[in-house]
Amino acid sequence: MSAFQHPFFVHALLAGSGIALAAGLVGYFLVLRAQVFTGDALGHVAFTGALGALAAGVDLRLGLFAATTAVAVVTGTLGRRGRADDIVIGGVFSWLLGLGAFFLTLYTTSRGAAHGTAGVSVLFGSIFGLSGGQAWTAAVVGLGVCAAVLLLARPLLFSSVDEAVAAARGVPVRVLGIVFLVLVGVCAAEATQAVGSLLLLGLLAAPAGAAHRLTDRPYRALWLSAGLALAEMWTGLALSYTVPVLPPSFAILATAAVVYAVALAWSPGGGRRPRPSTA
Repeated sequence: MSAFQHPFFVHALLAGSGIALAAGLVGYFLVLRAQVFTGDALGHVAFTGALGALAAGVDLRLGLFAATTAVAVVTGTLGRRGRADDIVIGGVFSWLLGLGAFFLTLYTTSRGAAHGTAGVSVLFGSIFGLSGGQAWTAAVVGLGVCAAVLLLARPLLFSSVDEAVAAARGVPVRVLGIVFLVLVGVCAAEATQAVGSLLLLGLLAAPAGAAHRLTDRPYRALWLSAGLALAEMWTGLALSYTVPVLPPSFAILATAAVVYAVALAWSPGGGRRPRPSTA
């Protein structure tokens, strides 16, 4: 029986495609701007938001998007020129992670032992458990993030490569940085349903890191990052379907890790990362 005859696989493929494209595009700028830690922090914020929503008895997705976008705005505002620095991220990150543990305890004790696996689903994702409506929502949100990133790509690239010159040329560097962090937050919230908040960083960083190693042409690397993320998503889903003992999150991230390792070995200069061309 073909995999495409199973609704759960079609839903996973639909949602995963939108999420992977968005993660690839957003991830490239996270790597370029040295903000990968921000993506990791927002993944843990997604955990807290999801568990907070469940504890309050509302839709999990409401907590995901509310928490990640709110924290993205706060960290961008507190950081220099819209870039959240490590001190701000570390402080917010540690507090929110503890808050997530509190929400998990509150949810499991108030809603009954049957809900004890909710935290595991949020941490590791459940892409094969998405309904048709959830899959379409994930695809639309992912494509919306892609459109926004592409619309901002030119000024965002300018401010990422040479922030001071971009500001002198009139680019709204601070506002642009905050908007970008909001897009990262939205992407993190949606991707949590696919690979989980704990493994989200791999989907954001590995394809982008591989693309960054393979070419110093920014736009080529941007599209390559999105293409690699999409291919890794499809490959991971196919592996998990073929070998059911492999969780989809593990299969997707293992594929991404292998691709990054190959790119690291084959990239120009070995372990040295090429600088993007400013031409």
